[in-house]
Amino acid sequence: MNFYLKSFLIFTRIGLFTIGGGYAMVPLIEADLVDKRKWISKEDFLDLMALAQTVPGIFAVNIAIFIGYKLRRFWGAFWMAAGTILPSFVIMLGIALFFRQFQHIEAVENIFKGIRPAVVALIAAPTFKMAKSARISRYNIWIPVVSALLIWLLGFSPIYVIILSGAGGYLYGRYRHRQDRKEEKK
Repeated sequence: MNFYLKSFLIFTRIGLFTIGGGYAMVPLIEADLVDKRKWISKEDFLDLMALAQTVPGIFAVNIAIFIGYKLRRFWGAFWMAAGTILPSFVIMLGIALFFRQFQHIEAVENIFKGIRPAVVALIAAPTFKMAKSARISRYNIWIPVVSALLIWLLGFSPIYVIILSGAGGYLYGRYRHRQDRKEEKK
Protein backbone atom coordinates (compact mmCIF):
# COMPACT_ATOMS: atom_id res chain seq x y z
CA MET A 1 0.00 0.00 0.00
CA ASN A 2 1.20 3.52 -0.80
CA PHE A 3 2.86 5.25 2.18
CA TYR A 4 0.63 8.32 1.91
CA LEU A 5 -2.57 6.27 1.84
CA LYS A 6 -1.33 4.11 4.71
CA SER A 7 -0.42 7.13 6.85
CA PHE A 8 -3.73 8.83 6.00
CA LEU A 9 -5.66 5.72 7.08
CA ILE A 10 -3.62 5.35 10.28
CA PHE A 11 -4.36 8.92 11.36
CA THR A 12 -7.99 8.63 10.23
CA ARG A 13 -8.43 5.53 12.40
CA ILE A 14 -6.70 7.19 15.35
CA GLY A 15 -8.76 10.36 14.91
CA LEU A 16 -11.99 8.43 14.54
CA PHE A 17 -11.65 6.38 17.70
CA THR A 18 -10.01 8.91 19.99
CA ILE A 19 -12.21 10.98 22.24
CA GLY A 20 -10.48 13.70 24.20
CA GLY A 21 -8.38 15.47 21.62
CA GLY A 22 -4.72 15.41 20.76
CA TYR A 23 -3.33 14.27 24.08
CA ALA A 24 -5.61 11.25 24.06
CA MET A 25 -4.13 10.39 20.64
CA VAL A 26 -0.56 10.33 21.90
CA PRO A 27 -0.48 6.71 23.14
CA LEU A 28 -2.16 5.49 19.95
CA ILE A 29 0.22 7.40 17.69
CA GLU A 30 3.20 6.20 19.73
CA ALA A 31 2.03 2.58 19.71
CA ASP A 32 1.44 2.60 15.95
CA LEU A 33 4.28 4.73 14.57
CA VAL A 34 7.02 4.25 17.17
CA ASP A 35 6.47 0.78 18.63
CA LYS A 36 4.72 -1.17 15.87
CA ARG A 37 5.95 0.33 12.58
CA LYS A 38 9.23 1.87 13.84
CA TRP A 39 8.76 4.84 11.50
CA ILE A 40 10.29 7.20 14.05
CA SER A 41 12.35 6.73 17.19
CA LYS A 42 11.06 7.32 20.71
CA GLU A 43 13.42 10.28 21.09
CA ASP A 44 12.25 11.87 17.84
CA PHE A 45 8.64 11.32 18.86
CA LEU A 46 9.21 13.12 22.18
CA ASP A 47 10.99 15.97 20.40
CA LEU A 48 8.18 16.30 17.86
CA MET A 49 5.60 16.28 20.67
CA ALA A 50 7.44 19.07 22.46
CA LEU A 51 7.60 21.03 19.22
CA ALA A 52 3.90 20.44 18.50
CA GLN A 53 3.03 21.82 21.93
CA THR A 54 4.94 25.04 21.37
CA VAL A 55 3.28 26.18 18.16
CA PRO A 56 -0.25 27.60 17.90
CA GLY A 57 -3.00 25.32 16.70
CA ILE A 58 -4.58 22.01 17.45
CA PHE A 59 -2.09 19.63 19.08
CA ALA A 60 -3.31 16.55 17.20
CA VAL A 61 -2.94 18.28 13.85
CA ASN A 62 0.44 19.75 14.83
CA ILE A 63 1.87 16.37 15.83
CA ALA A 64 0.53 14.80 12.62
CA ILE A 65 2.11 17.58 10.55
CA PHE A 66 5.48 17.32 12.29
CA ILE A 67 5.63 13.53 12.08
CA GLY A 68 4.52 13.59 8.44
CA TYR A 69 7.04 16.28 7.56
CA LYS A 70 9.86 14.40 9.26
CA LEU A 71 8.99 11.24 7.34
CA ARG A 72 8.05 12.54 3.89
CA ARG A 73 8.19 16.34 3.91
CA PHE A 74 5.19 18.27 2.55
CA TRP A 75 3.05 15.40 1.29
CA GLY A 76 3.63 13.33 4.41
CA ALA A 77 2.52 16.28 6.54
CA PHE A 78 -0.45 16.93 4.27
CA TRP A 79 -1.84 13.39 4.31
CA MET A 80 -1.27 12.79 8.02
CA ALA A 81 -2.92 16.11 8.87
CA ALA A 82 -5.83 15.36 6.54
CA GLY A 83 -6.29 11.97 8.20
CA THR A 84 -6.33 13.64 11.61
CA ILE A 85 -8.80 16.38 10.64
CA LEU A 86 -11.31 14.39 8.56
CA PRO A 87 -12.90 12.24 11.31
CA SER A 88 -13.36 15.20 13.67
CA PHE A 89 -14.80 17.29 10.88
CA VAL A 90 -17.32 14.63 9.87
CA ILE A 91 -18.30 13.87 13.48
CA MET A 92 -18.71 17.56 14.38
CA LEU A 93 -20.73 18.15 11.23
CA GLY A 94 -23.03 15.25 12.15
CA ILE A 95 -23.39 16.48 15.72
CA ALA A 96 -24.09 20.02 14.55
CA LEU A 97 -26.79 18.80 12.17
CA PHE A 98 -28.60 16.52 14.62
CA PHE A 99 -27.65 17.37 18.23
CA ARG A 100 -30.42 19.91 18.87
CA GLN A 101 -33.00 17.24 18.15
CA PHE A 102 -31.50 14.81 20.69
CA GLN A 103 -29.81 16.94 23.37
CA HIS A 104 -32.76 16.78 25.80
CA ILE A 105 -33.06 12.99 25.72
CA GLU A 106 -31.88 11.60 29.06
CA ALA A 107 -29.89 8.76 27.47
CA VAL A 108 -27.89 11.23 25.37
CA GLU A 109 -27.16 13.38 28.44
CA ASN A 110 -26.03 10.29 30.37
CA ILE A 111 -23.76 9.19 27.53
CA PHE A 112 -21.99 12.56 27.57
CA LYS A 113 -21.71 12.44 31.37
CA GLY A 114 -20.11 8.99 31.07
CA ILE A 115 -17.64 10.11 28.43
CA ARG A 116 -16.18 12.92 30.59
CA PRO A 117 -14.26 10.72 33.08
CA ALA A 118 -12.98 8.55 30.24
CA VAL A 119 -11.63 11.66 28.49
CA VAL A 120 -9.79 12.67 31.68
CA ALA A 121 -8.22 9.21 31.86
CA LEU A 122 -7.25 9.32 28.16
CA ILE A 123 -5.47 12.62 28.76
CA ALA A 124 -3.89 11.59 32.09
CA ALA A 125 -2.32 8.37 30.78
CA PRO A 126 0.00 10.01 28.22
CA THR A 127 0.79 12.78 30.70
CA PHE A 128 2.26 10.27 33.15
CA LYS A 129 4.04 8.45 30.34
CA MET A 130 5.55 11.72 29.08
CA ALA A 131 6.64 12.59 32.62
CA LYS A 132 8.50 9.29 32.83
CA SER A 133 10.10 9.83 29.42
CA ALA A 134 11.07 13.39 30.37
CA ARG A 135 12.81 11.97 33.45
CA ILE A 136 10.58 13.74 35.95
CA SER A 137 11.79 12.59 39.36
CA ARG A 138 11.19 13.43 42.99
CA TYR A 139 13.88 16.11 42.67
CA ASN A 140 12.30 18.05 39.82
CA ILE A 141 8.59 17.22 40.18
CA TRP A 142 8.09 20.62 41.74
CA ILE A 143 8.59 22.32 38.34
CA PRO A 144 5.47 20.97 36.57
CA VAL A 145 3.47 21.12 39.82
CA VAL A 146 4.32 24.78 40.46
CA SER A 147 3.73 25.59 36.77
CA ALA A 148 0.29 23.95 36.82
CA LEU A 149 -0.65 25.70 40.07
CA LEU A 150 0.47 29.09 38.74
CA ILE A 151 -1.71 28.63 35.68
CA TRP A 152 -4.69 26.97 37.35
CA LEU A 153 -4.98 28.70 40.73
CA LEU A 154 -3.34 32.07 40.18
CA GLY A 155 -4.36 32.62 36.56
CA PHE A 156 -0.83 33.13 35.22
CA SER A 157 -0.57 33.09 31.47
CA PRO A 158 0.95 29.84 30.18
CA ILE A 159 3.17 31.98 27.95
CA TYR A 160 4.81 33.59 30.99
CA VAL A 161 5.22 30.21 32.66
CA ILE A 162 6.91 28.83 29.53
CA ILE A 163 9.22 31.86 29.29
CA LEU A 164 10.10 31.68 33.00
CA SER A 165 10.65 27.91 32.77
CA GLY A 166 12.89 28.32 29.73
CA ALA A 167 14.90 31.08 31.43
CA GLY A 168 15.15 28.99 34.59
CA GLY A 169 16.29 25.96 32.62
CA TYR A 170 18.88 28.04 30.81
CA LEU A 171 20.23 29.51 34.06
CA TYR A 172 20.25 26.10 35.74
CA GLY A 173 22.12 24.64 32.78
CA ARG A 174 24.73 27.38 32.98
CA TYR A 175 25.04 26.82 36.73
CA ARG A 176 25.50 23.05 36.25
CA HIS A 177 28.01 23.66 33.47
CA ARG A 178 30.07 25.90 35.78
CA GLN A 179 29.86 23.35 38.57
CA ASP A 180 31.02 20.59 36.23
CA ARG A 181 33.95 22.70 35.06
CA LYS A 182 34.97 23.40 38.67
CA GLU A 183 34.83 19.67 39.38
CA GLU A 184 37.03 18.97 36.34
CA LYS A 185 39.65 21.49 37.49
CA LYS A 186 39.98 19.83 40.89
